[in-house]
Amino acid sequence: MNELKIELDNVNPVILWGANNEYFELFKRQFPKLKIVARGVELKVLGDETELSTFKQRFEKVVAHIEHFQSLSANQLEGLLGAPVSKPEDAANPSDKPSLVGGEAIVYGPNGIVVKARTANQRRMVESINRSDILFAIGPAGTGKTYTAVALAVRALKNKEIKRIILTRPAVEAGENLGFLPGDMKEKIDPYLRPLYDALDDMIPADKLKVYLENRTIEIAPLAFMRGRTLDNCFVILDEAQNATDMQFKMFLTRMGPSAKFIVTGDVTQVDLPKKQQSGLQTGLRILSDIKGIDIIYLSGEDVVRHKLVKRILEAYGDIN
Repeated sequence: MNELKIELDNVNPVILWGANNEYFELFKRQFPKLKIVARGVELKVLGDETELSTFKQRFEKVVAHIEHFQSLSANQLEGLLGAPVSKPEDAANPSDKPSLVGGEAIVYGPNGIVVKARTANQRRMVESINRSDILFAIGPAGTGKTYTAVALAVRALKNKEIKRIILTRPAVEAGENLGFLPGDMKEKIDPYLRPLYDALDDMIPADKLKVYLENRTIEIAPLAFMRGRTLDNCFVILDEAQNATDMQFKMFLTRMGPSAKFIVTGDVTQVDLPKKQQSGLQTGLRILSDIKGIDIIYLSGEDVVRHKLVKRILEAYGDIN
């Protein structure tokens, strides 16, 4: 007799099994030849290899549906369990899956949010991180480089490819003085890290995100806090890298452990460092471009996914830079 084990960490058991475990009984009725045992966050299924393969593929469709919609009805479950077996990468409902033409889904967030690559260069980011351990995503505001990077990190966490996500930014003032902000150091720094929190809010349910932040499965910290650490078995994103100095940038890249993925995002046209201070990102782009295992992707105004006026604003400012 063969055995299949499935971890249920990322699925709300109340949605999956239904009130009074009514959906669990539906699973058992649909697969009478299998012995199905659910204990905590682990599902154990015993039976014939062919039956187990069918169960696994249909169960993945159910999980994809829940991740997409954060809900499941009895009729939907019956349809998913009774539907013909398709490729594992198919979504729970083909009509609801984003078209590959517009970019395949990277991760499904709460409230039906579908996070996907929306431009050619964003899709290149998705492809690149599968083959390279360090990815530079360089481009102007609004091109989705940070958002896509965070989505890739969340996907890796959900797929158990890594154990932690670390998101970091240089705490550099953009024409404002950090010391005039109220509160302790964390309260002073959090506004600089707010875009990272905003991206996570779109991709992870609030209650689960709170737990991840509390147990440091997800860590958001200023770049200076990375000094002296070895970052392994994790997905690390350095955002706003143009505001890292040469020394900070070298320090960050050399934190990389043997089982880590790094994404560096930045906009070389928006450096907020003092005029005499060299941007570490600019130096890194110059001296690291030929190293195997490092990919550099340049995004442009064609990748802007904010309001259509953002692209025109960037074009206008481009004329005077």
